[in-house]
Amino acid sequence: MIDFVNDRAGVFILSFLGTLAMGPLLIPALKKLKFGQPVRDDGPSTHLKKAGTPTLGGIVFLAPTMAILCILSLEQRNVLPLLTLTIGFGAVGFSDDYLKIIKKSKNGLSAMQKTVGLLLVSTAFVLFLVYVRDAGTEMYLPLAGMMRAVEIPAMIYIPFTIFTMLATTNSVNLTDGVDGLAASVTLIVMIFFTLVAAANAEQREIMLYTAIIAGGCLGFLVFNFHPAKVFMGDCGALALGGAVAAAAIVLKIHWVLLFTGIIYVLEAISDIIQVFWYKTRGKRVFKMAPLHHHFELSGWKETKVVVVFCVVTLVFSVIGWLLLFLE
Repeated sequence: MIDFVNDRAGVFILSFLGTLAMGPLLIPALKKLKFGQPVRDDGPSTHLKKAGTPTLGGIVFLAPTMAILCILSLEQRNVLPLLTLTIGFGAVGFSDDYLKIIKKSKNGLSAMQKTVGLLLVSTAFVLFLVYVRDAGTEMYLPLAGMMRAVEIPAMIYIPFTIFTMLATTNSVNLTDGVDGLAASVTLIVMIFFTLVAAANAEQREIMLYTAIIAGGCLGFLVFNFHPAKVFMGDCGALALGGAVAAAAIVLKIHWVLLFTGIIYVLEAISDIIQVFWYKTRGKRVFKMAPLHHHFELSGWKETKVVVVFCVVTLVFSVIGWLLLFLE
């Protein structure tokens, strides 16, 4: 069993099958408990029929992926920080979901409470890497190859890396607004990171970690693709965001998130532009933000949004790969 869990294909399959098994067990329970997803009144009219669809579905893939990571940590101790990080981000998201769905709080955690929670987890993770694990503060730069890293002063590297984690996590959360979008885009992103880590023998633990998350995303898509039987909620979205950021940070390629994570970036930028422009000019740039809703209101079906966004992710991942490995 341990040998199988030490193979990237093995953990991918285990995570996928574990998520497939968890869905039929958990989704009926969420329906019975009436943990339904509230739908925005000002959102696309096609989303109104989704009211009541079970949420907190992040547990569907987090439970098996965390179990596999626990087994893996018996031999790969460097996996423990990644496991702790994922649980930490997932816990912040679960708290928000719990307040909104179970306690019937309109807004769940306040923006400040959520930011503080994510900040604490991010800071602990980054400080552990730099000062406990002694991972250093280097970064690999585009077109410089994977053998030459540039040393960044700790006083710059640490806050920048924490900011990267917070920005990525919130951007992935924004992407989770169309059936199957966040899971499918993150599946491609995690496969990208798995291949990058596989090219470096010293990054075995991150290779296994990203393969596990990818398997969970694929399994979750069986239940989350349109029409979704369950939503991942903040519990799943924040955990995925933390996993994406952690992969880039451990591999020392923060910048690559601008390419393989291009959809996350566009979703976040569209939301920022919309809010800024409306508050300063009283007008909207997009029909609705974040970006996927703009395309929905422009007549795109949810499946088209997902397919196009996945193709864009794939194309920019190839560009990121070329920038990473071509000197």
